[in-house]
Amino acid sequence: MKITVVGTGYQGLVVGTCLSESGNIVTCVDWDVEKIERLKRGELPIYEPGLSELVTRNIEEERLYFSTSLEESVQKCLLVFLCLDPVVKYSSMDDLVRPILDVAKIIARSMTGYRIIVNKVTSPPGTADRIKETVRENTSHPFDVVVNPDFLKQGTAVDDFLRPDRVVVGCEDVRVEEIMKELYSPFLRTGKPLLIMSPRSAELCKYATAVMLAGRISIMNQIADLCAEWGADINEVREAVGADSRIGPTFLFPGIGYGGIWLPKDIDSCILFAREKGIKPYIFESIQKVNIERREKFVSMILEHYNGNVQGKSIAVWGASFKARTDDIRESPAVYIIDILIEKGANLRVFDPLAGPRLREKYGSKILVTSKQYQPLEQADGLVVLTEWNEFRRPDYERMSQLMREKVIFDGRNLYTPKVMMSYGFKYYSIGRPPVG
Repeated sequence: MKITVVGTGYQGLVVGTCLSESGNIVTCVDWDVEKIERLKRGELPIYEPGLSELVTRNIEEERLYFSTSLEESVQKCLLVFLCLDPVVKYSSMDDLVRPILDVAKIIARSMTGYRIIVNKVTSPPGTADRIKETVRENTSHPFDVVVNPDFLKQGTAVDDFLRPDRVVVGCEDVRVEEIMKELYSPFLRTGKPLLIMSPRSAELCKYATAVMLAGRISIMNQIADLCAEWGADINEVREAVGADSRIGPTFLFPGIGYGGIWLPKDIDSCILFAREKGIKPYIFESIQKVNIERREKFVSMILEHYNGNVQGKSIAVWGASFKARTDDIRESPAVYIIDILIEKGANLRVFDPLAGPRLREKYGSKILVTSKQYQPLEQADGLVVLTEWNEFRRPDYERMSQLMREKVIFDGRNLYTPKVMMSYGFKYYSIGRPPVG
C-alpha cells in the first residue's frame, strides 16, 4: 500500500518506518525543511532503540521517503496517517483538535480520489466526527476516517509497533475494516487481537489506558509513604501485590513519579473531558496531585539531610531523561528536581547516557554535564539517582566510596539494596523504605 504519514516526531517516525518495514511505500511529511533533509540522509532527530537501523534500511530499499509537500504526498497514496506532535499547552478541547483540523483541510483540498484518513493522534472524543466535517466541507471526493490509537512506549516503541499487544481500529465501514486488517496482519501473526469498535470508543480507550497506568504508579507511591512511616519495605510489598493474578507486576514501581509529555497530558485531558460534561474528576485529579507531590517530597528528603541548605554543595546526578532508553527530558520529574536544586544554590554535575546534548542545550553553564558516569562523583557531597538506566543498577560501590566527599545517596528509583549500601558505609535514602547508614 502507498501511505502518507503526517508528522516526523516520535510517533510519526516509528509508525512510518515500521509500516515501510512490512513492505508498504511510505512518505513521511513534515514542514521543517532542515529536519526533512537530515532524515533523507538517515539522520534522526530523536533516539529510539532500533529505529535508526530500520530507517536506513528502508530508505535504501526505496520504501521510505521524506517530504515537505503534504499536497503532493496525498495525491499519490491511499491512506493518510495523522501523527502530529501532541499539543502540550492547552486550555480547551478546541486547542487539542485545531491542529488536526488544519491538516485535514489541506488533505481534503489535495485529494484526487478516495482516501482513508487514519487519526493516530491521541484526541478528544468526537475528533473523528470533526475531521469528517472538515474534509467534507473541502472536497467532493469520497473518503473515510479511521481512529487508530497507538500504545507505543518511548524506549520500546519499535518493538511495540512490530509486536503489539493489540491493535485498535475505530471505523464504521466493513470495507475499511478489511483494509486495516490487511495493513496490520504482518504485525499480528502471533494471534494478538485487532479490536474493531466505534470511533469514539477508540478515541477514549487510549485515555482509559493512560489513566489506569498512571493510577497504578500513584497508588504505589502512596503505599510507599505508608511503608516508610511504618517501617515496611515497599519492594517486598510490591512483590506480594504484583504476584496477585488480578493485579500483575507492571507499573508498580515507586519513585519520583511518571513524566514525559504523553502520560501527564492524557491525565490533564481526562480532567478536561470530565469537566466538559459536568463530571467531577476526583480520581483523575488525585492521580495528578500525587504524581506532582512525589517530586516535592523527594526534594524535601534531600534538603532535610543538609539541614535545609544545599548552597554551594557539589551534588552528583545520575539520570535526567524521564525514563530509561530515551533522550527525552520533556516533562521529566528529574528536570523538576534539577531545577529546584539549582534554584537552592547547589552545584550540579549531571550524567545521563543519552540526554547529555539536550541538557547542555537547556541549561548551558548552569550545570556541568559529564560524558562519563563516575565523573560527577569526584569530591561530591551526595549522589542523586533520578532515572532507572541499567548502567546505574550495578555500579562500582568501592570506586564511588573513594570518589565522593560525603557518602550519601538519594535513590529516586530504588535501584539499590539498603544492606549493600550499609556495607559500603553509605547513608542511603530511597522511596518507601526507612533510610539507612
